[in-house]
Amino acid sequence: MSELITQPHLHLHYTLLCEDVRLEVNHKLSLMGIFYGIQVPQFPVTLLKMVVLNHWSGDGQFLSEVRILSPDKVQPIAVSPPSPFEVPAEGFADNVTIFANLTFPVPGNYYLQTLINSNLFAEQIIGVTDLSGQPQSFMASEVIQ
Repeated sequence: MSELITQPHLHLHYTLLCEDVRLEVNHKLSLMGIFYGIQVPQFPVTLLKMVVLNHWSGDGQFLSEVRILSPDKVQPIAVSPPSPFEVPAEGFADNVTIFANLTFPVPGNYYLQTLINSNLFAEQIIGVTDLSGQPQSFMASEVIQ
């Protein structure tokens, strides 16, 4: 099991999954197609686009990575390159990660992991089911601070 690491002066308020995100003229984010879970007609399935939005507060410069692991936590489904971001003192920052052509080969609970400075910071479960399957708990999250 991976160990979650606490970073001083950094707080993850939320992680959202959606189909797309836009930055509006007034510097607000518009999210389209928020995922609470993923239900598909058959497997394997490929999503053309999936966006992971992390909203942070704190203070400092950090390096963020996002990855999605298979239900057995062995096979990476998607891995983002490291992305630097800065949270101003008394401020906030949004970190947007975009995955394209994301393939889920089988139904199950996939693991969405957020790493800060190469250490696991937060982990969420993404329930991926077929439309004929029983409903599952689609999202569960654990954040250590």
